[in-house]
Amino acid sequence: MNHITVSGAIILRTNPTTHQKEIFATQRGYGDWKGWWEIPGGKLEAGETPQACIVREIREELATEIRAEKILSVVEYDYPAFHLTMHCILCTIVSGELKLLEHEAARWLTRDTLSSVNWLPADQLILDKIEEILQ
Repeated sequence: MNHITVSGAIILRTNPTTHQKEIFATQRGYGDWKGWWEIPGGKLEAGETPQACIVREIREELATEIRAEKILSVVEYDYPAFHLTMHCILCTIVSGELKLLEHEAARWLTRDTLSSVNWLPADQLILDKIEEILQ
């Protein structure tokens, strides 16, 4: 089975109006999982650390500079066509506006709205840890 290693950005902010903690979720606009929601990110390149990967991927996909704070978890999941290893990294925005260059849609989600989207199966495995940081 093919093995893919990726980094996912759990981009955290405090909403300036409500003062609630939120994370940024994106909706896939392509492929077999088009329309499903995910934490944004992408594949590690040869010799790249998970942290360097997520900084590069968010710059490429969302035109935003982030800081990779810490790895919250590493998720292992078997999709029908490949095995996924996903480094889930807590991140903060350094600069930029989070412009959708590849995704269909995006939302800031709170602890109460976290389950309001149809998450990809592998991403569902990190939701408990995300709920904890959103408290």
